[in-house]
Amino acid sequence: MILNDIITQLQMAAPEDFAQDWDNVGLLVGDRKQDIQKIFIALDANETAIAQAKAVGAQLLLTHHPLIFSPLKKVNCDNFISARVVELLRSQMSYYAMHTNFDAAKMGELAAERMDLNVEAPLADIFTRDGKDYGIGVVGSLKESETLGGLCAVVKEAFGLDTVKLFREETGPISRVAICPGSGKSTIGDAIAAGAQVLITGDIDHHSGIDAAAQGLSIIDAGHYGIEHIFIGYMEQYLKEHLEGVEIFAQERRDPFIVL
Repeated sequence: MILNDIITQLQMAAPEDFAQDWDNVGLLVGDRKQDIQKIFIALDANETAIAQAKAVGAQLLLTHHPLIFSPLKKVNCDNFISARVVELLRSQMSYYAMHTNFDAAKMGELAAERMDLNVEAPLADIFTRDGKDYGIGVVGSLKESETLGGLCAVVKEAFGLDTVKLFREETGPISRVAICPGSGKSTIGDAIAAGAQVLITGDIDHHSGIDAAAQGLSIIDAGHYGIEHIFIGYMEQYLKEHLEGVEIFAQERRDPFIVL
């Protein structure tokens, strides 16, 4: 299948113009006319993902996080980012990223499904297309209220986690919850404004966490990778359903850190 036809299908899942202005999504490396027989899906375009994609003979690497954020002035092996681009080109492998466009189109709702959350609205950076609201994260209500400890257990079960970090505001039963997969510090104010009792997200630093708790918002930090790894499984299933004659490979889950 020609890459440009695959891109058309990817755009149906998450249009590139859904991405935020600072982001860099779409075809970052490669030729739209390239014939694609195998696709490898990962969260990050690091050396491991590129090597695994090469090992299965993939002609396209698809990730959530973009490899290239800042402009590259030189494409050589002196810098680890440009060295990855060189390796992709050497391997005749194209590379496509779906980041905040996927966040806006799918990620919050996918996370909410795992939490059995009734979604009411997007959480932040809301815009409307074809009569539907999209944005970063979601806010809604649990089908059954939980204690804070019970909700932590639900989060761990939903996303396959051994641990979470809790910034706690003592409250009664939890029913109204916001979710922002990835790095959600910037959505703390939105969660408070939406009346959420708890924000489930990642990458929360000490001061942001305790300041949120002081304002009545508990935070369950499930990690950046801890929630966003759901991108891989979703896109694997989506592409298998929508692309004929193309083999789809998905990176096995492996947290990029260990807790000792």
